[in-house]
Amino acid sequence: MTSWNGKHGPLIIAEIGGNHEGSFEYAQELTQLACESGVDAVKFQIYTGDSLVNKIEDPDRNRHFNNFVLEQRQYIKLAEQCHENGVIFTASVWDPSAFDWIDPFIPFYKIGSGDLTALSLIDKIISKRKPILLSTGLSTMGEVEEAVRYIRSKDDFYIQKNNLALLQCTSMYPIPIEEANLNVMQRYREKFNIRVGYSDHTEGTLAVETAISMGAEIIEFHFTNTRDGKAFRDHKVSLTKAEVIKLIDKVKLIKKLMGNGIKRPLKSEEDSGHISSFRRGLYFARDIKKGAIIEKADIVELRPNYGIDGKLYGSIIGLKLNVDVAKHCRISFELFD
Repeated sequence: MTSWNGKHGPLIIAEIGGNHEGSFEYAQELTQLACESGVDAVKFQIYTGDSLVNKIEDPDRNRHFNNFVLEQRQYIKLAEQCHENGVIFTASVWDPSAFDWIDPFIPFYKIGSGDLTALSLIDKIISKRKPILLSTGLSTMGEVEEAVRYIRSKDDFYIQKNNLALLQCTSMYPIPIEEANLNVMQRYREKFNIRVGYSDHTEGTLAVETAISMGAEIIEFHFTNTRDGKAFRDHKVSLTKAEVIKLIDKVKLIKKLMGNGIKRPLKSEEDSGHISSFRRGLYFARDIKKGAIIEKADIVELRPNYGIDGKLYGSIIGLKLNVDVAKHCRISFELFD
């Protein structure tokens, strides 16, 4: 993987994460639906409860994550399922012992918001020398700067623009729209000269659509088959296959609306003749005799822009007519000495 480009513009990542709730069959179903939706990548979280949460300090969350664990061979099957569908498989690897067996199946690593300060885990990822997607929920700008500096200091591979990217994220499920804080993406561009995107935890697709219109190059959202009857919180902020298909249709329209950034007259303007019919040209404001010296009162700017463009107004003042002219006659330089 050499860039963060997707089939439809931004790289679109469907985060299944823990929505399989520990069922391999359900994980397979979600993976297939995500692949069929047209996304570029499907992402999981690889962990065990004991490798993630201290069972003494937080036994309930330790138990929760242990209930959501899939086996090594099952993750590999899911990766192969993605590859068979022409879709990227990737993961947030939260279990340090998993890197060696999952690495052959992953073209880039995602560092979740909760691990932005977990330097020993980040060191493991850096050692794999693959592109990193760093999510920045919970963080101050100073902490993001420290993380970027740390990663780049460990290996100049990550100084290259396509090898480290940042995602704006707010780590709550769901978040109110006013906490999406999408303008942070531009701050990241300015500060780090880096590829940027958005990891969504709102309900619906408005935030994602807005992020794309603001130039997000990577989009990540949670994915499910249905939100109905689901107790696990991530389902509430997840999109379904039908919603992703509609979103991708909107992405295509948004990219068309954004254009290529080159300011010039476009085909519809040229074909319609509006370049001349909407702009003003220079005309005589009254009948004037040969030999007269042109003054401001002698000229009027009117549509269409035939003859001399209105922007040359000042160059006509003071010239001497070599013929008689009538009111509203087109002005041309041939009429003057």
